[in-house]
Amino acid sequence: MKSFYLTDSGKVRDHNEDSVTIVKNKNGEILMAVADGMGGHKAGEVASSIAISHLGKRFSDISSVGNKQDAINWLKDSVNEVNALIFKYTNEHPESVGMGTTLVTALLTNEFILIGNIGDSSGFVLKDNKLTKVTQDHTLVNLLVKSGELTEEEAKHHPKKNVLMKALGANEIVELDIFDVDTSLDAILLCSDGLTNMLTYEQIEKVLLDEELEIEDKVIKLIRKSNARGGLDNISIAYLENESGDVE
Repeated sequence: MKSFYLTDSGKVRDHNEDSVTIVKNKNGEILMAVADGMGGHKAGEVASSIAISHLGKRFSDISSVGNKQDAINWLKDSVNEVNALIFKYTNEHPESVGMGTTLVTALLTNEFILIGNIGDSSGFVLKDNKLTKVTQDHTLVNLLVKSGELTEEEAKHHPKKNVLMKALGANEIVELDIFDVDTSLDAILLCSDGLTNMLTYEQIEKVLLDEELEIEDKVIKLIRKSNARGGLDNISIAYLENESGDVE
């Protein structure tokens, strides 16, 4: 099993508000996470950094997350702690009021894989040469698609497609969507919307399936292709590839 992560400011933004990590705990379990911050005065990068650094440290300090229900509880508790830390920061730094961050995370053990998200950063799995999105965006536009008021095609170009309905730091009570994923897969991809707004799922899939590329080269190529198409936002990717087809 190999993994690699990278973040890039893109071609338009003058600084990077994304944060990303992949860490192991003492039992060899793996946590992947991508956070896309928002807020003025560079507060977005503070929010995403709080999320990723707290999650990473909390995970690397434990020996194991335990069984699946224990892991779900761990994820929920950790996200609630991150949310409280962001609120604490804004209380102490009034100029950063309104800052927040999305979060997409994957937790892998020998027995199960969980993917969780808040906001519009995405979690995908690659299986049988097919890239499938697991997470659901917490955006106004996605809500309108679900209610039948917008088509998928209309949603892609809607002027309010980036308006979030959920984010860390936006409400005092947050709920992480958690998905139980089949362990017999080839890869997991987590990314900020700086990737998915620039490339189609088919374009991403094509790069990930290129057998001539090493895992690092795939991630770098995805970022380069996003920048070549405009690089309108920060781009962050956490990618894990499993050669045996079963995550262990």
